[in-house]
Amino acid sequence: MEGFFNSINKIFEFIVPVADFLWDFPTNFQWYSNIPIIGKFSLAILLLVGSGIYFTFKMGFVQCTKFKKGIKILAEKKSHEAGISPLASFLLSSAMRIGPGNIVGVTGAISVGGPGAIFWMWVSAFFGMATAFVEAVLAQIFKEKKDDEFVGGLPFYGMKILGNKRAIGIVLAVLFIVYAMFCIPAQTFNIVTSLSSVVETITGTVYERQSLLYYAITILLIASVVVTVFKGINGVTKVTDKLVPIMAIVYVGITLVIIIFNLDKVPVFFTAVFAGAFKPQAIFGGAFGVALAQGIKRGLMSNEAGQGTITMAAATADTDHPVEQGLVQALGVFLDTMVIATMTGIVVVMASLWAAESGVAWESIKGSKLTVYLTSVQYLIPGTAFDSIATIIISLCYGLFAFTTLLGMILFAEISGNFISKSKKCINTIRSLGAFIFVPFGCLTVLSGLELGNLWYISDLVNILVVYANVPILLLGCKIVFKALDNYNSTKGAKFNSLDIGIETPCWGNYGIDDYKEEKEVSM
Repeated sequence: MEGFFNSINKIFEFIVPVADFLWDFPTNFQWYSNIPIIGKFSLAILLLVGSGIYFTFKMGFVQCTKFKKGIKILAEKKSHEAGISPLASFLLSSAMRIGPGNIVGVTGAISVGGPGAIFWMWVSAFFGMATAFVEAVLAQIFKEKKDDEFVGGLPFYGMKILGNKRAIGIVLAVLFIVYAMFCIPAQTFNIVTSLSSVVETITGTVYERQSLLYYAITILLIASVVVTVFKGINGVTKVTDKLVPIMAIVYVGITLVIIIFNLDKVPVFFTAVFAGAFKPQAIFGGAFGVALAQGIKRGLMSNEAGQGTITMAAATADTDHPVEQGLVQALGVFLDTMVIATMTGIVVVMASLWAAESGVAWESIKGSKLTVYLTSVQYLIPGTAFDSIATIIISLCYGLFAFTTLLGMILFAEISGNFISKSKKCINTIRSLGAFIFVPFGCLTVLSGLELGNLWYISDLVNILVVYANVPILLLGCKIVFKALDNYNSTKGAKFNSLDIGIETPCWGNYGIDDYKEEKEVSM
């Protein structure tokens, strides 16, 4: 078994340098990397941040001016004949956003760039809210109806904006499906190992990977995924509607308890973050650009603004106006980075394990992000009964983060697959690939005691390709969003018709021009 997996891992060895090159381009060229500050940023990061800044100014800081309106939309209870509610769509997208990266990704950014990385993470999230708004509005405008559901997202609006060529949409759909499928094994690995860690903490026993415990978790996980994903959008949202609020509240709650244990260290956190943002400590290289690059990169990778991954969730909602879902998805970035990811940052910075007085061998643990985080928790609550409780709760949250992300990957792959074909056969094939192939594959790697680094790099490769595809499409299509926002403001959020902004779409302008003109005349 081990030889089989190692062979598979070796086959994908060539992916590693390709993915690294694309993510780092053009920082991997000396002439570029020598440029002060800018030379620290890859093209992908510049595209994501630059587009966010552009959208923010063009839309008059919509993420601020309509922040309260977004919350009001989430709180409203309206009946809907098709699709899901804005709140359910918000929770579905949050299931993807709030993943293990909120713990290990943020911890990694601090470990490399220092506490100042958190400040730049906040900055990237602020502008990322505008990017999330744009892609969500486009997903809503160009969504399509399937039975009593809505489907849409990057393949759908990508096709329309890039010349209405179906081949382009198919390429984008396949690209996202490949990305989603190859992300599944890593999330499976996180789920199995986190749940086993919980059992080990409770029992005080270390279990072998081939033990009954690991097999039981594997069977339970596969069964849970199968039962959920084959119920489609409504089945998955029933799970995410419950799990996302629970895991977010529990994670924030446990962090607040840790903060109460260490109130004297709160000023240390803010001092370290703001001072480190512009003058990092020597242990982190002392370079301003490192903190800046790490914070922005990890912020964007965590909240996924601009990556096209949440557009499938945005399209599923039944709203009166596409802008409403844009406001909702902007709040998703806020929740992910400003709240959940910040909680992780507070714990890691307050512990400051890199400081000599901590007594922790920083160099020996900094390579493992989860170890750094869990050690930080234990350092802040030493020798108390709460120590084990906190470890158990955080491990459960980590596992839940991974589980909801896994469900989101399969569902969003399914929604993308609807662009290729809405037939039951096509959709069930995608569900089966996720539930019966990639989830079990991830479980088998755990049972074999392996971490297939090369294989996981495929998701990194496809992710950067999605970024390079999605952001230019957003820049080309943003004028449609600007018109929709102007329409929303002028009509005070009245029922939208795409003909008002000069385009005809499947769900927003689906009746004849004559009927539309007659209705407009009557209303006048």
